[in-house]
Parts: sequence; structure tokens; C-alpha cells
Amino acid sequence: MRWVCLVFLILLMVIDILPIPIVGLLLIWIILFRPAWFYKLVLKIYNKD
Repeated sequence: MRWVCLVFLILLMVIDILPIPIVGLLLIWIILFRPAWFYKLVLKIYNKD
């Protein structure tokens, strides 16, 4: 799961070179709406079982 997130973040870094701030908009959307999938993703990444 961490590798998938890492690849996704690298992809966002490459896309963010364009003049449209994709990462900033995505983070604002996550902060405002707090989607359930993001919470589940964080729990999967930091799960210590």
C-alpha cells in the first residue's frame, strides 16, 4: 500500500509542474470534505498489526 501511495505522489509531483496546482487543490478538497476513503487509506498505511 505504501508503494502505491508513493507512486501516486510521484505522479502528482510530475503533474504539479504544470501551471495548475493539482496537489494544492486535492489537499484543500481532502481537508474540506474529509472523504472516507482517505481515512481508510491512512489507517491502512499506519496499521501496526
